[in-house]
Amino acid sequence: MKENIILKKTIAFALHIIDYTEGLQETKKFIISNQLLKSGTSIGANVHEAQNAESKIDFIHKFKISAKEIEETKYWLTLCQESNHYPNCTELINELHEIDKIITTILSTSKKQQSQQKIITHTMKTN
Repeated sequence: MKENIILKKTIAFALHIIDYTEGLQETKKFIISNQLLKSGTSIGANVHEAQNAESKIDFIHKFKISAKEIEETKYWLTLCQESNHYPNCTELINELHEIDKIITTILSTSKKQQSQQKIITHTMKTN
């Protein structure tokens, strides 16, 4: 069976987010820690849900949610990076960028496949 890179990367990222936010909790930075924990782990949760999607539309929907969670996570990590009072998160930002590129590609490919399937279905119905 082929290795699923996006599953592997989102699990690793979620574990790194957990470690980072535990450090924030220790320094009583609860609000950003909680927000970052939720959005950062939700990316992988939605990618995992997509693996058992009921349809191509459902698959695309789960990946769109992951893309939105990536944007929220970028926001919280940018705040941490720009602040003088938060630990370095450059590695997390780099990991997130890699995941973002993969998810963008998956979404683009899936949407193209869905469009092609609609054309094939329409052609079959009209013939």
